[in-house]
Amino acid sequence: MKIVIAGAGDVGFHLAELLSSQEQNITLIDMDEDVLNYASTHLDVLVLYGDAATFSILEEAEAGEADLVLGVTTSEKTNLITCILAKKMGARRTIARVNSPDYLLPEQRKIFEELGIDTLISPQKLAAEEISRLLSRCSFTDVFPFERGKMMLVGLTLRKNSPVINHPLSELYQPENGQMQVRPIAVLRNKETIIPRGDTILLPNDHVYFISKPEHLEKLEAYLGQERTKIRNVMILGGSQLGEVTARLLEKDYRISYVEPDKERCKKLADSLSKSLIIHGKPDNIELLKEEGLEQMDAFIALTPNSETNIVACLTARNYQIFKTIAQVEHKEHIHLSQDIGVDTLINKKLIAANNIFRFVRRGHIEAITGLHGVDAEIIEFVIQHESKLTQRPLKELDFPQNALVAGVIRGEESLIPNGSFQLAAGDKVIVLVQPDCISQVEKLFA
Repeated sequence: MKIVIAGAGDVGFHLAELLSSQEQNITLIDMDEDVLNYASTHLDVLVLYGDAATFSILEEAEAGEADLVLGVTTSEKTNLITCILAKKMGARRTIARVNSPDYLLPEQRKIFEELGIDTLISPQKLAAEEISRLLSRCSFTDVFPFERGKMMLVGLTLRKNSPVINHPLSELYQPENGQMQVRPIAVLRNKETIIPRGDTILLPNDHVYFISKPEHLEKLEAYLGQERTKIRNVMILGGSQLGEVTARLLEKDYRISYVEPDKERCKKLADSLSKSLIIHGKPDNIELLKEEGLEQMDAFIALTPNSETNIVACLTARNYQIFKTIAQVEHKEHIHLSQDIGVDTLINKKLIAANNIFRFVRRGHIEAITGLHGVDAEIIEFVIQHESKLTQRPLKELDFPQNALVAGVIRGEESLIPNGSFQLAAGDKVIVLVQPDCISQVEKLFA
């Protein structure tokens, strides 16, 4: 595919890095020569200096011949104009990064579609929604819904006293009414990714990802010996736009205490957040946080622009027995540390946005893509077409790679966790875990 990316900042560079590794033809546009020079020496991409929201630069980038144009600069107006111009020039698909919540309203989306913008992506909104899911299933460190929650993918770290420790998986999950109801699909152990089989033995501190029907999650928590609690009181360390977006989403269901270091911004937040308690203070002022009820909090969410501040703040919150901690980090290298350092979940807006964009550059009929924190694999949701050869034989007879696993199937309103005798059907939405070395092979199977 030919892909043009406007913006070589955090999001743009990260997307270029991920997409160029998939052997895509990438052109990266930016007005910062230093950023472009860094990209040209670290990535296999063509760089172009200039304003992407101008016809001449887009023409030089051959945007009219592009399969995909991404507007991901820090200026949403630049992103919108870039995508509108590119579409008029002939680009097949355009995606614009925006920050304003108003642009995401259905009536606004429709107008932008008419202007030529196929998809609007808000990293802040996507990250806030992930935080909301994590609070709703607070004993899990990762929560990913498929098809509006018909199937759930969750992750957790096994405690030393978990009853499943030192048992092979073949002993743990027996069929219930002829079907598996829960299945472990990936194990992260000392930064090594393991696709579990029947003889895989789980160990203390293994971070395990399970796929399950939503109604079986409580049963899974109890079976694994996970502590459960009801989240009511939440403290958010702000200082970023993500903090405000998250507070606005969460204050409907939780009592929010929002700590903001900028006094003027506190006044604006008091007007825009109707139910949250706004606290003026620095995120490292522990005495202030204690005075404002830190020790009574059920969850602590650090969303300042500084990754280290967020991590340290969450570790401090852990010392006060706060059940759930979530920290925003800017570098994907931090993601691997979450289970090692004691923070429940580290989130990264760039990775979340990339997962939402990736489905547009894969082959096959793809509904969604999810990256698992720290895991060297992707979860891809394919749609089975009527002419697919995959429907002609049971799963165990298909030429499926060893480093890939069919995790779940959504068939209409029914959610299924298949075994080797299961046979796919046209229209099935198939959730597959795939390691990097066999992604292209799996995509060909589903193409």
